[in-house]
Amino acid sequence: MKLILWLSTIFFSSLSYSQYALVWSDEFDNNELNLNKWTYDLGQGDWGWGNNELQFYTNNSANINVDSGYLHIIAKSQQFAGANYTSARIKTKDLYEFTYGKVEARIKIPYGQGFWPAFWMLGSNIDDVSWPYCGEIDIMEHVNNENVIHGTHHYDNNGHNYIGNSVVCDASEFQVYSIEWTPYSIKWYLNGSIYFQNSIDPSSVSKEEFHSPFFLLLNLAVGGLWPGNPDSSTNFPGIMMVDYVRVYQNEFTLIESENPNQNFKIYPNPVKDVLNISKENFISYQIFTIEGKEITPSFKQQKTINVSNLDSGFYFLKIENIDGSYSKAMFVK
Repeated sequence: MKLILWLSTIFFSSLSYSQYALVWSDEFDNNELNLNKWTYDLGQGDWGWGNNELQFYTNNSANINVDSGYLHIIAKSQQFAGANYTSARIKTKDLYEFTYGKVEARIKIPYGQGFWPAFWMLGSNIDDVSWPYCGEIDIMEHVNNENVIHGTHHYDNNGHNYIGNSVVCDASEFQVYSIEWTPYSIKWYLNGSIYFQNSIDPSSVSKEEFHSPFFLLLNLAVGGLWPGNPDSSTNFPGIMMVDYVRVYQNEFTLIESENPNQNFKIYPNPVKDVLNISKENFISYQIFTIEGKEITPSFKQQKTINVSNLDSGFYFLKIENIDGSYSKAMFVK
């Protein structure tokens, strides 16, 4: 049955994502978590992972396992390391990080007072700049017994800001949650139908964090500032099941991810007049539109570039070096 569902999902995805290619996925078809793709967050974190959450995250098989083609994240009511609950949280940080694309997962979650499951993303520079300066994209969140799921993005604008929306959904059954993330916008989908979108283009205020690499997370929290605490009506264990997680990109979004180890910066970004390049001893550079059209010929090494003649919008700066090509998105005001 799962094979039929998987094949039909691939077929319909190929129709709706015809301009995209599948670049990363986990189908959870093995008997254990693939540690080449995921790593664990463990413990209670600072201040309950920033939300007064009550669980202790473990890597115990009682809290997280892969079986029969599904990832299971299991919240339990049990004493462990000073906490009253256990659960699990995994992420692709330092293993898979990307900029732009379509991201989707097929997920089934538990209902109950105090449950807070999520499929989400964080900016990969979180260790350097902290939250919310790194940015956060919540592809799906659900709390308690609500009949809706939430899609939100968090960012810094003289302090924490967030914008999102919700849609009616029976999340206790398998549903497909996804976003389409481009240099211009983020769009949220439920089973392929859009229910919210928001601009991140250069005219947006303080959205620069959404033009850098992000990583993926899956978790099932217990308690916290949003859902509140479990009560006598909460049925443990609560089980979050994930059928698959997939990332699609096209030839234009792939340019930001073609070399995850690229080690140069461009600034300021967004830029109005002069762009600076931090890379030492590169050979040449070119500028392309977001559609891939070359708008400048190849120029020799030049660490400052006058872009005042470019129209407002998104571009890719590509530099050639002896060890390969490197690209960055830039945003001209």
